[in-house]
Amino acid sequence: MQQYLLRRLLLAIPTIIGVTILIFFIMRILPGDPLSVIVSEDAGTYVLTEEELAAVRADLGLDKPLYMQYLSWMADIARGDMGHSFWNSKPISHLIKRRGPITAQIAIMSVIISWIVGLPVGIVGAVWRNTWADHSTRFFVTVFMAVPAFWVGLIVVLVSVLVWTWRPPLSIYYLWSDPWLNLQITLGPAIVMGLGLGASIARMSRSSLLEVYREDYVRTARAKGLNERTIIWRHVMRNALLPVITVSGLQMASLLGGSVAVERAFGVPGLGLSLVQAITERDWMIIQNLVLMFGVTFVVINLVIDIMYGWIDPRIRYG
Repeated sequence: MQQYLLRRLLLAIPTIIGVTILIFFIMRILPGDPLSVIVSEDAGTYVLTEEELAAVRADLGLDKPLYMQYLSWMADIARGDMGHSFWNSKPISHLIKRRGPITAQIAIMSVIISWIVGLPVGIVGAVWRNTWADHSTRFFVTVFMAVPAFWVGLIVVLVSVLVWTWRPPLSIYYLWSDPWLNLQITLGPAIVMGLGLGASIARMSRSSLLEVYREDYVRTARAKGLNERTIIWRHVMRNALLPVITVSGLQMASLLGGSVAVERAFGVPGLGLSLVQAITERDWMIIQNLVLMFGVTFVVINLVIDIMYGWIDPRIRYG
């Protein structure tokens, strides 16, 4: 097991380095100067002279070669310094500490909801295959997989405002400080994203369970007289979980990306909304560091999933 963990870690390190290089150069090759907005008369903010603009470039390190800019950025990240917002000069690390818990809570709640909803639905579809229960669950799974989460979020917000004249709080409330107001902020986005992810889990768990049901050891367990519940939970589920975990890991990418649109739809003061605002304001320091954080988070999640593979199926860690 230790060798398996070491191999996974050694693969994760160059992946993270590759993510940093990709993000850095994509930000540099995007059309438009990140500082051009402040020298535009149409920007409606303030105009810098060429001398002031050169001083700003030197302060941000934009006058250095690209490789020097990259190494300087990596050195700052290693020290825990993610820089400052270009517009309000506030540290980006403070932004992440303030809004990150909200986004993380929504993501965790979404995954929990997806498993609570998706796994039982998949089991029902597999156990009672080709019955009215199976057809009903497959219909709802198709609907929630086809409809974008942000669209469902917009409908939920519109119905809440127009019918119940209720809207979620716009301030930041943490679960440990005010649970009731916090759930008003996070529960709606978590349910919307959790149902979409749960639909994928339900479809994959149904397919995986049906495949495992055909194995010889399952027929042997039935021949021994074991009841169906024992067969499902003791013999079928553990072998059927690997594809489900794979889907959960792959869907985390869409969950991280979808949080941007869903937070925008619900007006949640999380990192997704901060990223949208940074893109609108062309605050490239916030964009660069938030995208890096999302990318590293995705790599770490996949590393955790690989470790779970080895724990669930010993053939993987010894193969």
